[in-house]
Amino acid sequence: MTLWFKRRLVLRFKFVFIFFMVLYFSVSYLTSGMLVHSTASKYIGEDGDKTASDAAGPFDTDNSSLDGEGSIVDGVEQVVLATAPTELETKREQYVRAILDPEDTSTSRLSCPRLNTERYEYLRAPEGGDQLVYFFALDLREVVDLLPRLVGSALEAMRFLGPRSSVLSVVEGNSDDGTWEVLSALRPELEALGVTYFLRSSDINPGASEDRIGKLAELRSQALEPLRNNRNDTARSLGLPGAELDFAEDATVVFLNDVAACTEDILELIHQRAFQEADMTCAMDWYYPGGRDAPSIFYDVWISRTLSGNLFFDIPEDGSWDRSDRLLPFDADADARARLASHRPFQVFSCWNGAVAFTAKPLLDGRVDFRRVDEGECFQGEPQLFCKDMWFSGYGRIAVVPSVSLEYSDERGRWVKEDRGYTSDWTAREGDGGDDDGAGEDAPSMRVDWKGPPDRVKCMPTFTMQSWLPWNESLAE
Repeated sequence: MTLWFKRRLVLRFKFVFIFFMVLYFSVSYLTSGMLVHSTASKYIGEDGDKTASDAAGPFDTDNSSLDGEGSIVDGVEQVVLATAPTELETKREQYVRAILDPEDTSTSRLSCPRLNTERYEYLRAPEGGDQLVYFFALDLREVVDLLPRLVGSALEAMRFLGPRSSVLSVVEGNSDDGTWEVLSALRPELEALGVTYFLRSSDINPGASEDRIGKLAELRSQALEPLRNNRNDTARSLGLPGAELDFAEDATVVFLNDVAACTEDILELIHQRAFQEADMTCAMDWYYPGGRDAPSIFYDVWISRTLSGNLFFDIPEDGSWDRSDRLLPFDADADARARLASHRPFQVFSCWNGAVAFTAKPLLDGRVDFRRVDEGECFQGEPQLFCKDMWFSGYGRIAVVPSVSLEYSDERGRWVKEDRGYTSDWTAREGDGGDDDGAGEDAPSMRVDWKGPPDRVKCMPTFTMQSWLPWNESLAE
């Protein structure tokens, strides 16, 4: 009995062993050469930056190219194991579609009015022109949900102005929310339109550095690198990005922060730079510290200075913002205050305010760039230093365009448009050419009366530390 039992146990073991071996080799054979989703792959390009896979376009998420059949390898048909797209892939495809199509409503982005093409028609680059006229620069990190509005508006502006005369340069800050993936997937679409597209990733993290202003300046400078390389012999000899491009002598740089901007906001800044013969124009940015039921407050008060050198609103020694509801309150800024009330552009010493348009000439000539504070210089933000250097280089026609109101998210962007109006709500009150038709007898002229710099500018390293210093402090004569 014992011997019979042992023999039967051995036979069962052999049977089970043979069964699993057959199963193992069958599965191995069927899955050899298995195809993997091409859109999930990413590699490091020759320039050391991450790039999207050349094997797939932004919407290539199925295996339709196989015509319903597997690939043939060595005469054997391979089995294709299709996987459902991940949440990141789905979002990427949805956001790329929205960026490419201004009529797309699949995302919850800020709604924007139809463009008044007649107002901005003269800004279009000549058809067939060889030179680049518009350079769009952005530094972006962890803002994937804002891309349909922000990049979508920038792309619509480039389409209108002339895609083959436009450059888009984006520095992405190692996001893990899908920002890089969306920006990468745009490459074939932008290049098909004729847009010159530069996309790079940067490890610089200003928030983790004691030299925050210096790091922010580096990031902004990186976004402008293709422009600065254009007339640099060393860059040309090394084949650096942008060295081979040909920019118009007075090309316009549009630098956008992570704001919810409409296409008309961008074009109005470019228009006012041209119409006013300005060197730089800025929007006005706002935020809602008290939520929807509280009023919005002007945001970029640390950077912006009026033509008298003062703050945009009074901040007492205790650093309180309780007086933020009174903009340009000082007597020396009475003219600017009247222009602000009429939504007319007014000259300032410095501004940024979320979005700017400025002449590329001092950058092409190598005279101005973003930088950190020099030793002994008043501690200030890199945009204020940029404006200071613009003044010093003879480019002091800097103006704020109060008809352009921006915020930093789609939701609050809707709030600010509801509270302060869309750009076209204000430009509709002007003549088509931006003149004074329909402005009323008491309204200030549309044109800015340009003046020189103030003798002194308020230095404010922190809101509780304020002093007055010469506007050109630390700059060599």
